[in-house]
Amino acid sequence: MTDFSDRASEREAEFIDDALLEQRLHDPSAGKTVADSATHCAGCAQPISEARRQAVPGVILCFDCQDEAAWLEAAARRNGRPV
Repeated sequence: MTDFSDRASEREAEFIDDALLEQRLHDPSAGKTVADSATHCAGCAQPISEARRQAVPGVILCFDCQDEAAWLEAAARRNGRPV
């Protein structure tokens, strides 16, 4: 018979596994490779660095445009607007 702490540990492991699966399902870069990355930014048409293309498979925005997009999305959420 398992005791309370064993059951709690098992349940915690289940929650972690579920959370990781959920994250993978909603990750836009899941399954993408460097070949899927754009060479030029979709926002400003400037070249995307090779380091960024390798770090973020499937990237379509340069760092500056991605930073601005994230800021605008956060501002919209703070103001209760749909993103």
